[in-house]
Amino acid sequence: MRLTPLISTAVALSVAVPIFAQEWVEFASREDRFTCLFPTQPTVKETTYLSQHEANLPARVYSAAQGQSRYSVTVVDYNQAQRILTEKAKSCPAGAEPCLGGPGDEGHWRADIRGAMDWATWQLIKGDVKVTSFVWAAVDQVEGRQLQITNNADHSRTFLGIFMHQNKLYITEGTVPRGYPEPALFQQSLGWLDENGIGLRYQSYYNNNYPTPPRVDRALRPGQGRIDAPGAVVPRKQEGGK
Repeated sequence: MRLTPLISTAVALSVAVPIFAQEWVEFASREDRFTCLFPTQPTVKETTYLSQHEANLPARVYSAAQGQSRYSVTVVDYNQAQRILTEKAKSCPAGAEPCLGGPGDEGHWRADIRGAMDWATWQLIKGDVKVTSFVWAAVDQVEGRQLQITNNADHSRTFLGIFMHQNKLYITEGTVPRGYPEPALFQQSLGWLDENGIGLRYQSYYNNNYPTPPRVDRALRPGQGRIDAPGAVVPRKQEGGK
């Protein structure tokens, strides 16, 4: 990935709660609206991410380690792409269409958002790695993809998830040394939060490029959804409700 670290390390609006005997934690970021299991409380680093059309987008990397295994969730805010690329297009040379874009798509900000998962995938597989799995995936109905790659130098394996939700790009990476079990607990734990910190699931498949489908009503189906952020008030089924 093309990430540019900043000097400071930020602590986002998030909470981690210990679970299980091995002390993995349920981590919930209200700011980036996701949940995930980490082996320890993750560190949070502010950074920037260079998109396909060269917008330096704000991003955060949530990371933790357990022995030689490494786990991270990178969240890139593509909500800023329109503003950044529209402003950038103002300084493009006359006739430079790849830079200028077109009316309503200045700097190709729309293409930047639509192609975000493809761009992220290419950044992750173009190095000295072997792709051993590449499949479609969905997390609580949010569409994305999952990959497995092997580093040709040290033979470590990385299990990747790439998703786009509400114009934010989410990249999960679990890397284990050669011969270690796959990081299934981490890989399968990604979830979403709504604006109130409540675990979010959709009634049908969500694709970031199309209208948002209805959400599952947690008051009627309380078992739906993953982790709720601590302090979130989950709606309850009313007396006599169906």
